Amino acid sequence: MMKTKIIKITSDDFESINEAAQIIKNGGIVAFPTETVYGLGADAFNEEACSKIYEIKGRPSNKPLSLLVSDKDMIDSIAVITPIAQRLIDKFFPGSLTLILNRKVSSNSSFIIHNSSLKTVGVRMPNNDIASSLIRETGNPIAAPSANLSGQAPPTNAYDVLETFNGKIPLIIDGGVCEFGISSTIVDLTGESPVILRHGAINDDDIFNAIK
Repeated sequence: MMKTKIIKITSDDFESINEAAQIIKNGGIVAFPTETVYGLGADAFNEEACSKIYEIKGRPSNKPLSLLVSDKDMIDSIAVITPIAQRLIDKFFPGSLTLILNRKVSSNSSFIIHNSSLKTVGVRMPNNDIASSLIRETGNPIAAPSANLSGQAPPTNAYDVLETFNGKIPLIIDGGVCEFGISSTIVDLTGESPVILRHGAINDDDIFNAIK
């Protein structure tokens, strides 16, 4: 059985961040903290790695994986940024907001995230130094659902992740307890009007005030 390593690091621990990024680059899965909950991260361009996330989580195959990005250029390479999206990005990124945007059809956005037939993609820029450093060092968007079994509560500390996925993933980054402990708010911007698909860390009124 695979031995799961757990390392406690800070955002400026470059050696450990690099170790985690190399695992993701090589097709592995790493659990890491964000400001909301812990996530399971895989290279969004790696079909096999993303499929492994579905397998170990027991995630329904028709439930898309959102992508974590480190900057606006990374969003722009994979999705269409509308004026409303730009307002929300300016207001809440980095932060606890996931935006559903239309995908760009280009060589840079040919990612396989178990929903390649969809014309949309969820993107978030986490406000957590460890997560941001890991994405930058990986160099690609990271497909990262919460680090729990499907249907269970998302974890807010590394040892709950270890209890669930010990022997199933190679590495867990222990960055302490998550700041918010609840999942991100999800807003769908692909229709005529914005729709909040999941209520989360960012208040609904703040969302709508930002897009007036």
